[in-house]
Amino acid sequence: MPRYRREPVPGGTFFFTVNLLERRRRLLIDHVDDLRASFRAARIAQPFEMIAIVILPDHLHCLWRLPDGDADNPGRWARIKSGFCRRLPASEYRSIVRISRRERGIWQRRFWEHRIEDDDDLRYHVDYIHFNPVKRGHVAVVRDWPFSSFHRYVRRGELPLDWAGP
Repeated sequence: MPRYRREPVPGGTFFFTVNLLERRRRLLIDHVDDLRASFRAARIAQPFEMIAIVILPDHLHCLWRLPDGDADNPGRWARIKSGFCRRLPASEYRSIVRISRRERGIWQRRFWEHRIEDDDDLRYHVDYIHFNPVKRGHVAVVRDWPFSSFHRYVRRGELPLDWAGP
């Protein structure tokens, strides 16, 4: 089995992609309030700054910045994923391996992580996050997707409502 190595960068800024195990399910938007509650609880237990996020039916992308001296991304994702699982009724298929490990069958075990290098890289990934619902065909314009930090950026005057569209 391959060993996945993560780059521990205390105080770093990271882009993530996290997927459901069954990509055809819509759990993340069908239970978006449970997911938000899981993020809030994780941020209380292990603070981090959420820079941008988009929640799609079967996966999410987000950008966060860790506090100085802290490099525990895996611990935060474990809290978020397990918190979300505890809020949902057990109705998913679970393999024998997952049952033996006492795991739910909701999330893929791993997540994709990219350390943000500079301001250009940060802007690129914020834009990627906000445009993703259009790219995936969920909406025609960014402003129509409700599960995105794009709306926070608009409220703060950092992006216009018609950003990346008509």
